[in-house]
Amino acid sequence: MKKSLFKFLLSFAAMAFIVSCTSDDNGPTPDDDDPVATCSDNIQNGDETGVDCGGSCNACPEPPVELSDDVTEDTELDASNDYTLTGAYIVRAGASLTIPAGTVIKASGGTAAFIGVERGAQIFINGTAAAPVVMTSDAASPAQGDWGGLVIAGDAPTNKGVDVTTEVGELTYGGSTADDNSGSITYLRVEYTGATFSNDKEFNGVSLFGVGSGTTFEYVQSYNGGDDGIEFFGGTVDGNYLVSIGSGDDSIDFADGWTGSGSNWYIANGAKAGIEGSNNGDNGDATPVTTTTLSNITVVGPTSDEGALFFKEGGGNFTIDNFYVSNAVVGINMTETDAQAATRIEAGDLAITNIQFADTPEGFLATSYTGANQSFYTEGVATGAGNGAASPDWASGWTIGLDNSGSTQENLAGEVTGDVELDASVEYFLTGAFIVREGGSLTIPAGTTIKASGGTAAFIGVERGAQIFINGTAAAPVVMTSSSETPAQGDWGGLVIAGDAPTNKGVDVTTEVGELTYGGNTADDDSGSITYLRVEYTGATFSNDKEFNGVSLFGVGSGTTFEYVQSYNGGDDGIEFFGGTVNGNYLVSIGSGDDSIDFADGWAGNGSFWYIAGGAKAGIEGSNNGDDGDATPVTTTTLSNITVVGPVTEGALFFKEGGGNFTITNFYTSGVDLGINVTGTDAEAAARIEADALSINPIQFDATAMGFLNTNYAGANLDFFTVGDNDGAGAGAAQPDWAADWTVGIE
Repeated sequence: MKKSLFKFLLSFAAMAFIVSCTSDDNGPTPDDDDPVATCSDNIQNGDETGVDCGGSCNACPEPPVELSDDVTEDTELDASNDYTLTGAYIVRAGASLTIPAGTVIKASGGTAAFIGVERGAQIFINGTAAAPVVMTSDAASPAQGDWGGLVIAGDAPTNKGVDVTTEVGELTYGGSTADDNSGSITYLRVEYTGATFSNDKEFNGVSLFGVGSGTTFEYVQSYNGGDDGIEFFGGTVDGNYLVSIGSGDDSIDFADGWTGSGSNWYIANGAKAGIEGSNNGDNGDATPVTTTTLSNITVVGPTSDEGALFFKEGGGNFTIDNFYVSNAVVGINMTETDAQAATRIEAGDLAITNIQFADTPEGFLATSYTGANQSFYTEGVATGAGNGAASPDWASGWTIGLDNSGSTQENLAGEVTGDVELDASVEYFLTGAFIVREGGSLTIPAGTTIKASGGTAAFIGVERGAQIFINGTAAAPVVMTSSSETPAQGDWGGLVIAGDAPTNKGVDVTTEVGELTYGGNTADDDSGSITYLRVEYTGATFSNDKEFNGVSLFGVGSGTTFEYVQSYNGGDDGIEFFGGTVNGNYLVSIGSGDDSIDFADGWAGNGSFWYIAGGAKAGIEGSNNGDDGDATPVTTTTLSNITVVGPVTEGALFFKEGGGNFTITNFYTSGVDLGINVTGTDAEAAARIEADALSINPIQFDATAMGFLNTNYAGANLDFFTVGDNDGAGAGAAQPDWAADWTVGIE
């Protein structure tokens, strides 16, 4: 009992001592807990080494790594770091800088912040489509001119001299090492560059001064730069797969004797020229002369009147192919006072093939150049950087600011030399001769509309050995028409096809319009396939004896499909066969200014289901040869299911100039005053009728006009036709069922 009390008193005393000591040391009260890291309360507590990070929380982020001063030894950045460019960061001669895929560098400081690569140094930018290297602004609201840009100086030749100084960055460049190697740049995007020193000194997105061909420069974008997007100052480096969007000056610029080449450039929304190409601003004849080959180029406006291409300050020797221009005020620009540039154009040093103009604004000029040589450019169908005005496939993933919607309007002119397919969602404007050359093909899908202007200058031609595929449907025919707000006969040419089948005009003869060569010995020649086509307001006039028809087929062979075709309100004949062997089925001709359907020159094809109305002269004009009615091969055809609705002035059928061997069945006429016309002086035609070479059985004359004659032929054989009832093209004078939906003008 006493021991227990003693122990209690001893324990109480010890506790009191401890409490007293603790109180004296200002320690925690008995009910305090040890502090614990929360990792989420925006307070540094527990074992955190920063606010809500470190210790038992996730690691604290590293502060951005500042980039400035010089790189004097081989250096590689780390894509996991954040980099801030706070000043000039220059790779000095003998050193290299490697920037891995996915690295982001954010710049501040205006002209003070840029990346420079000295002559004799190298930079390796190893981006990928999925993880490009990005150099951009660190501003909360980034804008053009926030920082400098990337400046590379090399030892390749320029026409500015040797050991000259870059206009920004104070680097020395220029030498005699054409294959100089400044490294490799792939999948790089620079943004908000173009800080300004003065009115004539601004950073570009990327500036390449005397950079050599040993350098790789591809898959590079400039976005919203304050000056030029990308500029080549002399040198020999090639530039491929380049993108420039929203530049404050020119989008891509080259000068000072650049002799590299470029392909796959996509340019949009620059303030001035899409491409500015010059030789030397101080001496347009300086050497080496800027010489380049460019291909697969897209320039999308709006651009100023400096043009999609500004050929200036002596220009140079440029060869450009597959150039797509959308929404530009001027296509190819050259100032009137640039005598050296004009001299080069006259000498053929600027050659542009397959340039296509799309979405042309009011007042558009293909070129501002007014000199004698206007053939330095040739229009055609271009894909440009890949998809016309739309974003190219190769730009996917690593670029920004590209509009994926393509053009809604495109011009057609020039030549087709490969396989070209139009797009039914685009409205096409035929502004000149558009010719499919031998070996080429043109495919026009269902629903495509082509609007033409320019009279005889505007027509579609298919050369012998070329092909056209018009793939309309009854619900969505292909339509070739006038672009006039008040269309009329003769507004444009028409469709002209030349083949290699026989004619009685000879071999290798020239079409009366279009200057195409036709005629040969290939009866089954194949010029393609034409189905569900409507041509309107054709028939522009060269002279009294040379006019375009709606569709003209010169020596076209039987391997060609020609059916469901209409001519509407053409100024001359609606459809005409000049020799050849092609068949023509389901044809409609309404409102022709001359004959409705015409065949001649030894045509040996057949026809069925023809509906003809409202022609000015003959419904059908069938002849052999206007110079020699007995020429061979003789026009020979079998026609069936034919309707001609008058009035006509030269007969439902005009059998003329030797006629030929015609067998016609189910021939219906309505409202005509003359059925079969044969002139009294046509001895060769009369001889054929007497020999039973013309046979029509039956023909029906319905609703005949005043003064009607079934025939004016006065010879002995009047049994060549038999009158009887029939339905002609299917419904007598009414619209046949097969003409529903895709034709116009049938009453």
